[in-house]
Amino acid sequence: MAIPAIIVVGLGSGDPDQLTLGVWRSLQAAERVFVRTEQHPAMSMLKEHGIVYTSFDALYEQHESFPDVYKAIAETLIAETKKASTAASTLIYAVPGHPMVAERTVQLLREQCPEAGIGLQIIGGESFLDQAFVSLGIDPIEGFALLDAADLQPAQLQPQLHTLIGQVYDAFTASDVKLALMERYPDDFEVVVGHALGVAGEQQILRVPLYELDRTPGYGNLSLIWVPRSADPALRNRSFERLHEIVSILRSPEGCPWDREQTHQSIRKNFIEELYETLEAIDNDDPDAMQEEFGDVILQVMLHSQMEEETGAFSVYDVIQSLNEKLIFRHPHVFGDQSAGDASEALGNWEQMKAEEKRMKGTDADRKSVLDGIPPDLPALMKAYKLQKKAAKVGFDWDELGPVLDKIEEELGELREAIASHSSEEQASELGDLLFAVVNVSRFIHADPEEALSRTNKKFRNRFLYIEEQLRISGKHFDQTDLTEMDRWWEEAKRQS
Repeated sequence: MAIPAIIVVGLGSGDPDQLTLGVWRSLQAAERVFVRTEQHPAMSMLKEHGIVYTSFDALYEQHESFPDVYKAIAETLIAETKKASTAASTLIYAVPGHPMVAERTVQLLREQCPEAGIGLQIIGGESFLDQAFVSLGIDPIEGFALLDAADLQPAQLQPQLHTLIGQVYDAFTASDVKLALMERYPDDFEVVVGHALGVAGEQQILRVPLYELDRTPGYGNLSLIWVPRSADPALRNRSFERLHEIVSILRSPEGCPWDREQTHQSIRKNFIEELYETLEAIDNDDPDAMQEEFGDVILQVMLHSQMEEETGAFSVYDVIQSLNEKLIFRHPHVFGDQSAGDASEALGNWEQMKAEEKRMKGTDADRKSVLDGIPPDLPALMKAYKLQKKAAKVGFDWDELGPVLDKIEEELGELREAIASHSSEEQASELGDLLFAVVNVSRFIHADPEEALSRTNKKFRNRFLYIEEQLRISGKHFDQTDLTEMDRWWEEAKRQS
């Protein structure tokens, strides 16, 4: 006994003359015809020949989103097919274009029909791509991408490929497309809007600068956007792939002699210098400098990764994959089923997942001390802060701030005694103890000591520059002033800051 079935046919990209003979015969022979939408030029053929059909256009008004509409269409078709008692009652479902090109309802039917015990046959038709290639003069062998306007992401865009963006139903969708494209293309980059391509008397092809994309009238069911391929270096230079290519060229036999000679150790100091220059740009709140310095830091990562890629150990893509997986794993309140109401809870989740990550990797088993895991080359102030935090986690800490402040007084007294003893070694030792005690206070008041001292350094620099400026205005040099006058200017600068 034949099972109930759905035959999906494509109505072509627009003009009724584009209907295939097989599709037309199927429509003429069908007892029941459903169409996704009446808003298609080929529907005139069905009306002229008296083919009765049911349209799903009303569902677009009943549901708030396209996914809900497509789900309802698939469910209705399956339910209607199950009503059929014989194979002769096979249902025809007609869609614009080709059933397998940008047609979500067909994909849903492919997923659900086997489970429902319903057969599914697909008869192709000319897709809107065929007319786009003809009308716009695109040879797809040059490379092209077909993207959905409703879900367009900047990461999908590749300027070296022709990009066709379908399902641009209205100006609002065009606006979303424009914003995504502007992440990769300049505002005045020329794009092409195509309306009803291949439909005699209705076809329109408009070339507009990107910034005018959503100001162009005429968007509808038969609209698309074409972003022509470009070899403009400025566009390629906005891609991560281009950066990877450049670094690999620099390290190649045909590349830069200096870059080829470098090792992890030889440019280790460069990494440190670039990080500090980046911190300076951040502290100065200088966006232009930050942009440049962030790039310099990324270059260091790229160079070190390229060295490992050359040995076959890993590539920068492995680095990115590991980072993405770590971020997802350590944010269960974002990518998982946990929750975090504030930053403190989020940090708690991070630490919990970090510990779980180490347990899974067996990292903790290799550590003999709770103080292990702190990079040896951290600045001393930062290292002291991390050492104390690790010790505090196992209970080696004061319960309140008072004794911590008393400890500073104690260490200060011992430093005074060491200074009186004239022992330089003892003085340095006691100074270190005092600084360590001060770091303890920073933990209790939740102030990072490195950042706190950096702010004070900046404050000192600005006030001292004020003194220098006042000397210049007065026509003096340092040997022509004294501490009293400089202190007065210092206090002026202090009041102004």
